[in-house]
Amino acid sequence: QVQLVESGGGLVQAGGSLRLSCAASGRTFSRYRMAWFRQAPGKEREFVAAISWSGGNSYYKDSVKGRFTISRDNAENTVYLQMNSLKPEDTAVYHCSASSSSLPWNYMNPSGFNYWGQGTQVTVSS
Repeated sequence: QVQLVESGGGLVQAGGSLRLSCAASGRTFSRYRMAWFRQAPGKEREFVAAISWSGGNSYYKDSVKGRFTISRDNAENTVYLQMNSLKPEDTAVYHCSASSSSLPWNYMNPSGFNYWGQGTQVTVSS
């Protein structure tokens, strides 16, 4: 069992930056593959970025490649999402998620994650 708590959201102008954090409870954080999803009003939850157990592999939604960076600190039980060059279309509630599965990983599918945080609002003004 793991509990996830996101922080770092807020209101920023287009072109600005934010750094989201997701703090996880428990002592087995390094056994979870982690990801960020987002959900805008009236839209389905969508994949943003994912990272492997050790942090050696990361994956991104095409529209955020080169602007967002996912990272993790297993000693601090925290995963981060650095977001630069933000655009109004990045506005959404951002959710941290954890997968305890060791099976082949479809990181873009929310159903592959069994733990979720409550989300943090990111609003980008034009």
